[in-house]
Amino acid sequence: MKTKLTVALAGNPNAGKTTIFNNLTGSRQHVGNYPGVTVEKKEGRLEYKDYDITIIDLPGTYSLTSFSPEEVIARNVLLEEDIDVVVHVVDATNAERHMNLTAQLIELGLPLVVALNVMDMAQERGISFDIPLLSQLLGAPVVPVVGTKNEGITALFEAVITTAEGRTGLYSKVVKYAPEVEEEITLIQAMLPEELGVAKGGRKQTGSEALKRWFAIKLLERDKNVLLHLKTLADHDKILNQVDKSGRHLQQHGHDYEMAIVNGRYSYIRGAIRETQRISAVNKVDLTEMIDRVLLNRVLGLPIFLCLIWLLFQITFTVGASPMDWIGKGFGILAGWIDQLLPDGLFRSLVVDGIIGGVGGVIVFLPNILLLFLGIAILEGTGYMARAAFVMDKLMHKVGLHGKSFIPMVLGFGCSVPAIMATRTLENERDRLVTMLVIPLMSCSARLPVYTLLTAAFFDPQAAGTVMFSIYLVGILLAVIVAKILRACVLPGESEPFVMELPAYRLPTFKSVLIQMWERTWLYLKKAGTIILAASVIMWTLFTFPQADQQGRPFINHTVQMEQSYAGRVGQAIEPLVRPLGFDWKTGVALVAGFAAKEVVVSTMGTLYSIEDSDALAENTPGAAGGFAERAREQSAFTPLIAYVLMLFVLIYVPCLATVAVLHRETNGWKWPLFMTGYTLTLAWVVSFVVYRVGLLLGIGL
Repeated sequence: MKTKLTVALAGNPNAGKTTIFNNLTGSRQHVGNYPGVTVEKKEGRLEYKDYDITIIDLPGTYSLTSFSPEEVIARNVLLEEDIDVVVHVVDATNAERHMNLTAQLIELGLPLVVALNVMDMAQERGISFDIPLLSQLLGAPVVPVVGTKNEGITALFEAVITTAEGRTGLYSKVVKYAPEVEEEITLIQAMLPEELGVAKGGRKQTGSEALKRWFAIKLLERDKNVLLHLKTLADHDKILNQVDKSGRHLQQHGHDYEMAIVNGRYSYIRGAIRETQRISAVNKVDLTEMIDRVLLNRVLGLPIFLCLIWLLFQITFTVGASPMDWIGKGFGILAGWIDQLLPDGLFRSLVVDGIIGGVGGVIVFLPNILLLFLGIAILEGTGYMARAAFVMDKLMHKVGLHGKSFIPMVLGFGCSVPAIMATRTLENERDRLVTMLVIPLMSCSARLPVYTLLTAAFFDPQAAGTVMFSIYLVGILLAVIVAKILRACVLPGESEPFVMELPAYRLPTFKSVLIQMWERTWLYLKKAGTIILAASVIMWTLFTFPQADQQGRPFINHTVQMEQSYAGRVGQAIEPLVRPLGFDWKTGVALVAGFAAKEVVVSTMGTLYSIEDSDALAENTPGAAGGFAERAREQSAFTPLIAYVLMLFVLIYVPCLATVAVLHRETNGWKWPLFMTGYTLTLAWVVSFVVYRVGLLLGIGL
């Protein structure tokens, strides 16, 4: 039987930790959430020699303080779970900054291995290390690796096994502080009980003294989570009195003890790096610096970013057109085959019109989703996304937001739910709340099927990409305007200064990009098989019943039956609200259905315009969008202008119920979710009304 090991991967954001994780675990990954929170938890498995290794990819973090949920979660996993070895992934080109976290991991006392990543880039810059000496100074094995090329990975796992078995031959180190600070740490440590009650597993191997020292340091740093835990211990009042006394004593002697601890860690790491790092002069021009001169240029930076995003959407639409056509025809063939196989009746209608028409109408857009997520994964993997935040920082500050807010907003192009979760990296609560409230204005992938269907049906193929890009651009502009208003009127206050590390440009691995693309696409497919399937069946039921009037007489045709159906009655009830926007009751029904998920707008419209003829389901594709356009013009007087206004409305109003739910969870109440729902609905109506009326006056898109 193989020996089980649990390894935690820790590291700063952009250190290459996730690339190593993806390369090691591949498809053997499990993605979920940490208990009680919405921060993503990744685990994977790897078999190496006689070991069955579970790898936990911790959230990227700069420290183990309690400033952000990611930091607290990473720390709690290390303290509370059975971690055998911690692998700290360090960017070798910026080792001194990244190893501040190494010092904090050393203080925890867990078995540690340091992976010096991107050593190829370090060597190009003339950076080298005395690896044996650095290992001795840190008291932990140091292994040079190149995660993108899988170089050094075998040596890394040999070091992991050696460390787990206690055979490194290295002596564990203790980060030492100024003598006065050390005296106070010792006094607090002496008062702590042997069993602190916060650790399991790995802590049994290292004893309690390292944990007690770490606990004492955190108390002196006034770590809020540790102070809360202190209240659960016996004699907590006496311990807290000693902490207060130690703090006053250090201040009286001219010590800012919090800064003394921070400086102590940096001094320890700085000394180790200066002893072991060698930087030789190289004539080679730094590639990252050369590229940044262009991409971060004050004049060119923003236009280049907009061009890249436009190019991404253009590729998404044009390259994805043919595969979408194939998938659509495949569903059309399937619908026709089942239509002939099953006897006429409600069950056949449910399968063909409800399930295949609903779910198939969403799955057909899978190529677009794959291409969009592929593009985002490449931009993230190369390091450009961090530059995009830097380029947008000046504009973001003008509207009262933080430069870091741009990253969650860009993630909103994929899905609003993880984008809202990503705002946890913002320390300022106002910045975070405003960012969460404007993320729904980013065009998530769920809206893409609606845009694709309408642009293919009502606009020239050469203009489709530009039309779609304009919708995305409108969302960004509205987000900027709304953020400015929220900052000025609803959540006033200064935003935090922008501090963000720009990683070196690197070529992302094919495997890592595919894994990221598939993870996000799989969420889309799961939604198609669950929420959208359920919503499609519900909408089919609402469109199918009742099948007779109040006197029990069957309706004379499908058109009358749909008008008198439950869905039709709902649509006619809200028609006065949407008629000023150019929409009829059918479009109103589709928008109501879109509250569940935006993809349902497409499946609902597919039901509305193909329920009379199941063969028309095959035409609801980009390659045969003429059939849909013809039916929409005949039955709802659709024009290119109305199609564009509908895209605007879908862009602006609340993305989906899942977004509302996660916003409720992140804000611990219903106040802000209801506010977001109300303002997006109002804004969607106002913008759509203005565009429609101006379009009519100017005779555009009629």
